[in-house]
Formats: sequence, structure tokens, C-alpha cells
Amino acid sequence: MKKLVLLIMSLLFTNLALAQKYMTKTGKVTFEASVPLFEDVFAQDDNNVGVINADTGDFASVSVVKNFHFKTKLMEEHFNESYAETAKYPKATFTGKIVNFDKNKLSSTPQKYTVQGTLNFHGVNKAYTSNANIHTKDGKIYMTGGFVARPADHNVTIPKMVTKKIAESVNVQYTYVLLKQ
Repeated sequence: MKKLVLLIMSLLFTNLALAQKYMTKTGKVTFEASVPLFEDVFAQDDNNVGVINADTGDFASVSVVKNFHFKTKLMEEHFNESYAETAKYPKATFTGKIVNFDKNKLSSTPQKYTVQGTLNFHGVNKAYTSNANIHTKDGKIYMTGGFVARPADHNVTIPKMVTKKIAESVNVQYTYVLLKQ
């Protein structure tokens, strides 16, 4: 039994060691939930961690939710305390796959890909599909894309007094420059 466990463990670690992993700790993720005639609801995180397994197309990212910064400190405070509840839900994660990803077909010309996966925000998992442009240059993988999320889908409650000031749909955009590890 011990030999079987050791064999399985060595195969797993060998597979992980041979995988071509690309990573960044400075991915940029933004979201906008602005409505006309009111103050912009826009935040940005420049410290998003992103990882691509170039052999399989698996993709994952992690944001520390407090790293999203707004134009005004009061808006940021309300977001962290009332909406995102960052003390209770400090991280947002995305795990998924880049559909039909083939590292050998990457070139300096951006190509369109579909990214499918699960976003965990505010303690709620929800499946999303995103369109992304991916290309390679100087040994790095560049990935940009976006999708639309709804606060209600993640059990985020918007107080009635501000519902007209915050969009029901949030535009999420991401940009990664990933280096081979």
C-alpha cells in the first residue's frame, strides 16, 4: 500500500513539475457599475494573481478584495464594509479553463478564446463565460478579456437608497502579462 501511495504521489509531482506554468502577481482587474448622471462606480486591483497551465489551458486567479481601489475613499469604505463584506469574504477567486487552448498555436497576433469557469465572490460560486484575447511576445503570455456579473447573483445587497446609483450589471475587465515559471 505504501508503495502504491508513493508511486501515485511521485507521478502527481512529476506531472506538476513538467507542466508549463505561466504566472503573474500584477494582473489588473477592474469593475464598473456606473449609471448615467451619477458618480462613477469604478474600482481597480493591480495585484491580482493569475496562473495558466500552458499544457492544459487551466486558468486561475485570486484577488484580495480590499485591493480594489476606488476614486473616493468613502466609496471604497462602503464597498468593503457593506457590499463585499471583506472582513468575512476577503478573497475573490476564479478557476476555469481556456477552451481549445494550444500554446503551440499562440503568436504575436491576439487570438480570441473562450474562458469558462467559476467565480467565487462574496462566498457564492457562479459559472461565467468570458471572451479573451491571448497572444505571446518575448516569452510572455498576454491575456485580456471581460465579462458581466450581477451583484444579486453573489448575494450582494444594494441598499434601496442607492439602487438607482449602481448598475444591476457590473462590467469586469482583466489584463494579465504572465511569465513562465
